[in-house]
Amino acid sequence: MTLKELVSKFNFERVLDSNPQTKSLVLLGSIESQSAIISLEKTPFSVVLLGSIESQSAIISLEKTPFSVESQSSSETVSDLLKRIDEVKLNTINDIYHWGLSTLVQDLEKNASAKLNLIYPATAVHIKKYAQQQQFLINETPEMYVKYVEPYIQTMIGDRIKWVRNILFEGAEAEKTIYKDPIEDKEGFNLSPDMKWDGVNMDSLYLLAIVYREDVRSLRDLNISHQKWLREVNAKIRKIVADRYKGQIKPDQLRLFVHYQPSYYHFHIHVVNILHPGLGNGIAAGKAILLEDVIEQLSFLGEKGFKNRTISYVIGENHDLWKLGLKGEHEKSLSAY
Repeated sequence: MTLKELVSKFNFERVLDSNPQTKSLVLLGSIESQSAIISLEKTPFSVVLLGSIESQSAIISLEKTPFSVESQSSSETVSDLLKRIDEVKLNTINDIYHWGLSTLVQDLEKNASAKLNLIYPATAVHIKKYAQQQQFLINETPEMYVKYVEPYIQTMIGDRIKWVRNILFEGAEAEKTIYKDPIEDKEGFNLSPDMKWDGVNMDSLYLLAIVYREDVRSLRDLNISHQKWLREVNAKIRKIVADRYKGQIKPDQLRLFVHYQPSYYHFHIHVVNILHPGLGNGIAAGKAILLEDVIEQLSFLGEKGFKNRTISYVIGENHDLWKLGLKGEHEKSLSAY
């Protein structure tokens, strides 16, 4: 019996694993009353392209989408997916193991082949961010923050983050918003899907909570006076998401974290399905800090909070801060090794 014939006789029982990082899906079923396992994995594909549209810089990123299964027991959805297996090419057979390649019939609504993001017009900051670059682990002292980072932040607010104010106060992207506190609630926030999420696959759920208050630009601005507020925001986000996607995710299945350095200087919280490890450096140590850890550390950092401690993080050589002084400070510190 050929591999394609074996696959066509597969009777699905349940999902063993669905991994948004490896873009793989492992299914348990049977073929002619004998247990069988099918593993589907999308071939690697992730590329960032720089070009132009009407003489203005533009960035397109393409990434294979994860397999989408509505629930761990949704036989109808998985059966539909199995029917989309088109051509099958056998590579190797060894006893009970079969390896091969296949093509899938694509469907833009249920089984899109790739996720596409466009940034246009793309600024020099965007181009530097997405370009391949050397990375370095630095230890930013409070003195380095005051000397280099704080002046840099002043150049990155105002019109640079006008799009954030548009979301918070002007109704921009309102059709995407999952939850929004009244504007009068100065301690409220706006919760919307991040562009990294396709809006379909719950395993790769990625939301962004942007707070209303404008006195907190990054982790460095947090102190003990913000601890109660952060606890309330943490609990509120978990409840909102669990209620919105009832039966699909629970409050303790969410990972809430902040970035330092952040992509933009208006405080925001990343909200991700805990199953979703496929975020590269965005969720790695040296970039992401769990919100619970931030809240806990505030109990020990004194009145100045995070302005009072050295923060270790990874920075790329294309980052403006690297060229504005962090490179020199880093090279000085290497003499200690």
